[in-house]
Amino acid sequence: MDLDVLFLGTAGSSPGARRGLPATLIRRGGDRLLVDCGEGTQRQMMRSIGLIELEDVFITHFHADHVLGLPGMLKTFALRQRERPLRIHGPAGLRRVLGLLAPVIGRLGFELVLVELEPNDEIERDGYRIAAYATDHGVPGIGFALVEDPRPGAFDPVRARELGLVEGPDFGRVQRGETVNGVRPEQVMGEPRRGRRVVLTGDTAPCDMTRLVAWEADLLVHEATFAHDELERAVETSHSTARGAAELAAAAGVAMLALTHISPRYAGPELRDEARAAFSGAPERVIVPRDFDRVEIPFPERGPPVHVRASEAPQRPLAPEPAS
Repeated sequence: MDLDVLFLGTAGSSPGARRGLPATLIRRGGDRLLVDCGEGTQRQMMRSIGLIELEDVFITHFHADHVLGLPGMLKTFALRQRERPLRIHGPAGLRRVLGLLAPVIGRLGFELVLVELEPNDEIERDGYRIAAYATDHGVPGIGFALVEDPRPGAFDPVRARELGLVEGPDFGRVQRGETVNGVRPEQVMGEPRRGRRVVLTGDTAPCDMTRLVAWEADLLVHEATFAHDELERAVETSHSTARGAAELAAAAGVAMLALTHISPRYAGPELRDEARAAFSGAPERVIVPRDFDRVEIPFPERGPPVHVRASEAPQRPLAPEPAS
């Protein structure tokens, strides 16, 4: 089951020439989960993977840089005659915010399902769940964790044959948890293997809840609005410094830390270097992704997460404008 995270917008508060406003797409198998929808998100999608038929959008909080892409995207879906429902999840107040935006969005030809989440709420899906948790940004806000279910242990075909199982249907049945001809699954299966975990904080100061939720996560996407020399400003605004995010990630034992919500005052490498100095382990485990970069997350036994830069894959060309 493939799992990756595509960074559609990595800027903070205001866009830059090379960074769009916050938007991150999680892709797991055939599922597509958009986290935050800053202004211009639909164009960022068109430039990378196309404006796909999303089924779920998750909003971390209601500051303008995280939600103002919704009206345009919803309107485009309507103009394309979308019929499938779209679920939007967010903190308490989501219905009120979408109600205020309704005159801008106009009439939609599809159902909009609004789901208000409280911290510790979980959404169960096939093979994984999305867990909401409390962040620390001075306004109602939640982070999200994608947590996969544990997987069965590795199957030992040699041992299965020794116990008299015949290759074919018997192998499949015992791997599905059945006892076959007196052979129990635990006799031919290894210990259960953990699933993968991806955590996205949204805007927040470093907080204990993020550290707990991100414990041994494969990928932590944490905001880093400021460098450490702006610590006082970060504290005043309930944001994070690159060092603070890295110290939290190190304490949580995450496999990879991706810093986002980058202020236009920074190019990126200075935040990356500050974070790497505070994060033990290989330097490549701390990244400051650009727009359209992605992180591929294999199962743990197959290796660590991999940062794939946008420059290593061609961008999707924009469709030509219709003739006037």
